[in-house]
Amino acid sequence: MMNIANIGQQLVRASLILSLGAMVAGCSAPADAPPATPPLEGARIGGPFTLTDQNGRTVSDTDFAGKYRLIYFGYSFCPDICPVDLQKLMRGLAQFEKADPVRGARIAPLFITVDPARDTAEALKPFVARYHPRLLGLTGTPDQIAAVAKAYVVTYHKVEGSAPDRYLMAHSQLAFLMDPAGKPLALLPLDDPSTDADDGAPDKVAAELAKWVK
Repeated sequence: MMNIANIGQQLVRASLILSLGAMVAGCSAPADAPPATPPLEGARIGGPFTLTDQNGRTVSDTDFAGKYRLIYFGYSFCPDICPVDLQKLMRGLAQFEKADPVRGARIAPLFITVDPARDTAEALKPFVARYHPRLLGLTGTPDQIAAVAKAYVVTYHKVEGSAPDRYLMAHSQLAFLMDPAGKPLALLPLDDPSTDADDGAPDKVAAELAKWVK
């Protein structure tokens, strides 16, 4: 049975995908032709940020100038969806790196928490290490996280649990691919928890990266 956070996560994901689709309406090509332009080209997504990585180092958006960015928002205490998403995203990145090491090295994978109260640098370090050796886990003050989430049109809210420290975070389920200038290119495929289809399989992630990373 799905918990309240999962249901909220699905609703947020669906509404944001519809909103993003409206933002870039008219940019997509016919179904039987490859897209002429990235699906998120021109969308108002992204912007400057300053956060802290899993090693306690201050990290800014400018540190990734010249790099593509694979950005996923979630939290390390997530019981199901975030770990599955991250596993498939990072396996997809690993497949792409193996097939094309030069282009793969141009992608900076970033995990940005929506739960800064629990996701300290110390908590993020073992979490991100499970998924990819280059994955950066980013946290910050509540205001810093709120600002970067707003810039990336990501919404989130706390769902109270059985104890003060056992709450869940309902949040939008989105993974962004940004270009070397920090502009949005595409949403990467993720699993839809309401279906049995493997929507976010690693090979689909790798194929999407191959489509847009030059």
